[in-house]
Amino acid sequence: MALFLLSICVGFGVGVLSGMLGIGGGMVMLPVFRLGFGMAALQATATSLFAIVPTSLAGSATHLRNRTCVPAVGVLAGIGGACSSPVGVYLASASPTWLVMAAAALVIGYSSVTMLKKALAIPKKAGEDGCAPAVGGRADAVRSHPGDCGNAPSGGDGAHAGDLRVSGEGPASLGLGVLPRACAIGLVAGVASGYIGVGGGFVMIPLFASLLGLGMKKASGTSLIAVSILAIPGVIEQFLLGNVMVSAGVAMAIGSIPGAVVGSALSKRVPERQLRFLFSGMLFVSAALLVAKELGI
Repeated sequence: MALFLLSICVGFGVGVLSGMLGIGGGMVMLPVFRLGFGMAALQATATSLFAIVPTSLAGSATHLRNRTCVPAVGVLAGIGGACSSPVGVYLASASPTWLVMAAAALVIGYSSVTMLKKALAIPKKAGEDGCAPAVGGRADAVRSHPGDCGNAPSGGDGAHAGDLRVSGEGPASLGLGVLPRACAIGLVAGVASGYIGVGGGFVMIPLFASLLGLGMKKASGTSLIAVSILAIPGVIEQFLLGNVMVSAGVAMAIGSIPGAVVGSALSKRVPERQLRFLFSGMLFVSAALLVAKELGI
């Protein structure tokens, strides 16, 4: 019972990070299950993926209410990821455990460095308004909502044809250029999600920012929508393989659901620059813990 209650408390902290950073929480849950619970590698990845689904759903609901996401992009990426996540699960089951953990540490560590570089590149003032810097110096970087970064240029909505557009307060309309990019991002995230046992937000958030021009906050909320969709097929496959530790996953989910709601609400109050630093630091710690475990430290 003590371990169950502790898992709920840990889940709450994971949920807060998930809601704030737009990740399914797997990058924290995976080291916790592997180190704290002593699970085998495949059990840790499977249980993490299982607990991610309710956490992501709770965080997505709050982001939708707060308008800190682009639902259409999230759904497209989620569908793409749902098609590829079972492939990741199959590859993980056929791989040695050290390779799965090494891949997790490598990908998480790389994402940490990438996000840190982007955070350092954002001027303090620019990071406080929730806007991502223009991609490649373009003034026509995608805006997911009018007013994200000031007023749109006169004579247009601030985006060329094929980019993401929002008409007034209505739902986002997707240009031809966004459709394949969103699906492709989801496909990549789905394989990573199934293989490593995380939601895939660590892949989607940087790609949403660099390829679609979304600010960090909108990218975070949008990735949660995608994660809540793409993780489901992988979870089903892991259940069929008998890798999911249901009791641990349920305990983590009980805490992470309210935590995700709190974190999603807090994301609107945290400046983008600081959010990137937090994301980078969390990824680095997760990678270090996984490496230490596999090296027997």
